[in-house]
Amino acid sequence: MKMEIVMPQMGESITEGTLIKWHKKKGDRVAKDEIIYEISTDKVDTEIPSPGDGVLSNINVFEQETVKVGTVVAVLETNGESAAAPFEKRTEEDLPSTSQVGGELVDVIMPKMGESVMEGTIIKWHKNSGERVERDEILFEISTDKVDTEVPSPVEGILSEILFKENDTVAVGTAVAKILTTAGIVKNKSAAEIIDVTAVTDSSIHNTKEKAKINSNKFYSPLVLNIARTEGIPVSELEKIEGSGAGGRVTKNDMFRFIELRNKGKSGSGSLFLDGKSVTQDSGISKPPVQGNLTEIIPMDNNRRRIMENMINSRDTSVHVTSVIETDMTVIHNYINKNKSALSGEGVKLTYMPFISFAAIKALKEFPLMNASIDGDRIVLKKQINLGIAVALEPNGLIVPNIKNADEKSVRGLAKSIADLGLRARTKKLLPEDVTGGTFSITNHGIFGSLFGTPVINQPEVGILGVGTVTKKPVVVENGGIESIAIKPMVYLSLSHDHRLIDGMLGSKFLKFVKQSLENFDVSAV
Repeated sequence: MKMEIVMPQMGESITEGTLIKWHKKKGDRVAKDEIIYEISTDKVDTEIPSPGDGVLSNINVFEQETVKVGTVVAVLETNGESAAAPFEKRTEEDLPSTSQVGGELVDVIMPKMGESVMEGTIIKWHKNSGERVERDEILFEISTDKVDTEVPSPVEGILSEILFKENDTVAVGTAVAKILTTAGIVKNKSAAEIIDVTAVTDSSIHNTKEKAKINSNKFYSPLVLNIARTEGIPVSELEKIEGSGAGGRVTKNDMFRFIELRNKGKSGSGSLFLDGKSVTQDSGISKPPVQGNLTEIIPMDNNRRRIMENMINSRDTSVHVTSVIETDMTVIHNYINKNKSALSGEGVKLTYMPFISFAAIKALKEFPLMNASIDGDRIVLKKQINLGIAVALEPNGLIVPNIKNADEKSVRGLAKSIADLGLRARTKKLLPEDVTGGTFSITNHGIFGSLFGTPVINQPEVGILGVGTVTKKPVVVENGGIESIAIKPMVYLSLSHDHRLIDGMLGSKFLKFVKQSLENFDVSAV
């Protein structure tokens, strides 16, 4: 049986493709899904697999030739015979049913990450145009004013087009990319090769025939020419780019590298010609522009900008006052050392934080104004205790998800919730509801070695508890009226509170209550 192999349609607006390489020659036996040729369009370079097992009996389109979508480029004899009539000499009866490698073009939509969220910012693409993606594989990351999250691919296929670049803010429901659900296979790219470009038109290169050759003996694929048009690279510069592809062909990665080096003024190795001048390249990683060789300009990412805005808002909203108290953690320290191994077998990571959280919750019940917020000249008392736990994010970030109805949990329950929030925050698995509705927060800066700090209030809350590192130190103890010096595990707790509502007396009473709860903790209830 004869099976026609046609030029596939690699996108709704694509009407033609250029065959840039044959991996098989006439008469070769091929297996189903084995790569037989490569094509290039103005959107993507793609490898095309065989639709079945058989012998490649005829090749109708040659390398560097541009043909319309649907054109028969080769014939596969699936019964193993290789003596097929040339395509142009076959009669109507000889024509078999066609088998086109192609599929549906699916829009990837900016998701709605919460009822009040109307837009999201794309902070990272994990895939580049032309790469194959699996269903549910992480495609890109977004950031909203509520949460950062990773967005998976809704289907399996080829990422045929990226419509918005990194740091673009897009309305919810807008298509940000297109995926072609196709059986085509695309070369995997390393992370270092992934650089986004956006396609625009340019009148400097316009004729279809010019896509194969431009006043030189070099071949340039439509994708390479489209990138050149997008970036305003004239033919004079294009011809000077050394290609890394077969036969010295310039690939899209060569173009991306050239653009990166041209924009940054730095390079990796060899030379590039920029505006007719040779630029020597070093072997290091390109760095942002340096001013006067003494400073380096680094743009803030979306997460950092949002943190900055929140901190300024809190500073300009609340009247911050911070009180500090020292607490003896001996009872809890001894309990943890005795039971850590046993409880880890139950999936409980026992640290000081669950105990401190438990004590803070008790104090919030005792002093409900600390679990309130301010609405104009009104005080809003919260009946729920949703305890925020600040989580540091590498390399330089912060998010405060909260434990809903934390007052209903035991120490073990709090330990599991704290661990869960931390893991999901660091792996970008938080949901919008995890970072909204908090009523009071705790930040553990002691995990990094700080003795105490003056934390900034998480709006619209009126208080935040800072936890320093637990250190062993000599302290004065009294036993039966006799004073002595003993080595104790001690910690500084700091409370930042909003002086518009919480005066020094109430803040100090709250801190003292937490201290007494920790020093006299009933570990039998753990």
